[in-house]
Amino acid sequence: MHAAGAFNANNDFQSVCDKLTSMSTEDSNSRNSYSEDTATATAADAGVSQQIRDIAEVPAVEVITTGAVHLMSAAAVKVGLADDPNAEDLKDLDEARKLITALAGLVTAAAPEIGSQHAGPLRDGLRSLQLAFREASLIPDAPGKGPGEKFTGPVN
Repeated sequence: MHAAGAFNANNDFQSVCDKLTSMSTEDSNSRNSYSEDTATATAADAGVSQQIRDIAEVPAVEVITTGAVHLMSAAAVKVGLADDPNAEDLKDLDEARKLITALAGLVTAAAPEIGSQHAGPLRDGLRSLQLAFREASLIPDAPGKGPGEKFTGPVN
C-alpha cells in the first residue's frame, strides 16, 4: 500500500491528527456521558480507527521517502523551479532555505535506516536543490553555510 493510498486527502490526515490529539486531552467523563451525538461519534471513531490501521500497514521507508519527496517538491517551488509560467512569482528563498535544511536533516538521519537504494536518489535531489538555491541567491552563502550544508557538508 502506498502512503498516498492510506489517506484520501490531506483533510483525512488532519482529521486523524485532530482526533488523536482530542483523544489524549479530552476529559474521560465527557466520553461516558450520553448525547445525541453518540452514534455519530462512534461512527467517526470507527473511521479513524480504520485510517490508523491503514497507515500502520505502510512501511516506515515509504513514510520517510514520501515526506522527503513532499519537502523536495515544496523546496523546488520556493527555489523557483516550478514548471509554471509564474515560477518566479512563487520563488521565496527564505522559505526554500528552511525546507532544504529540513530535507537535509531528514535524509541524513534516515539514510542508515532506509538504505542506499532509497537514500541515494534523495541525496541526489537534495544536492540539486542546494545547487539551485546557490544559483538563485543574489548573495551567495559561504561554503558550508548554505541550506542544509551543516548536515551534508559544502556543496559545489
